[in-house]
This record gives sequence, structure tokens and C-alpha cells, in this order.
Amino acid sequence: MTEYFLLVCDDVPHDVVLVDPGTRVLDVAQVVRRLTGLSLWHSKVLATQVPARVLDGVPQEVAEAAIAALRDVGAQAEVRAQPEPGFP
Repeated sequence: MTEYFLLVCDDVPHDVVLVDPGTRVLDVAQVVRRLTGLSLWHSKVLATQVPARVLDGVPQEVAEAAIAALRDVGAQAEVRAQPEPGFP
């Protein structure tokens, strides 16, 4: 039998979701490129197909920094905590 538990001190992974790129799509694509390491073309595609998960399973501090960078260029983005794994 396997037991799963979540320690209180564990940081729950977060996702960064781009909700709306705004009017400065190329600027948003450049921020997405800087955050993900994708090519500029792939970053632009990701920025235009919203809602899009830009970062997956990152610590809260990294997610908040990414949100701030996206909002600085006029995008709407949000941090979503990943759901806890189901317990058997």
C-alpha cells in the first residue's frame, strides 16, 4: 500500500496562464520567449492562442515574477495553483 501526503512546508507548484495579450502582442511574445526559452515564432503563437499556459509547475516566487513581467507589457495573466494529487 502506498501512502501520499503533502507536507505543510512544501511549496505547491503554480502555473502561469496568459489570459489576454493585449495590444502589444510582439512585446508579450518577447517576454514569453525570455520566460520559456522558446523561439520568437513559437512565443508569438503561444501569445496569440489564449488562454495559454506559459509556465508549468514553478514556485510561487517565479510565477509572480513572470506575471509582473507580462503585465508590464500590457498582458493579462494569472497564477493558478496546481491541484493536489488525488489520494488513493
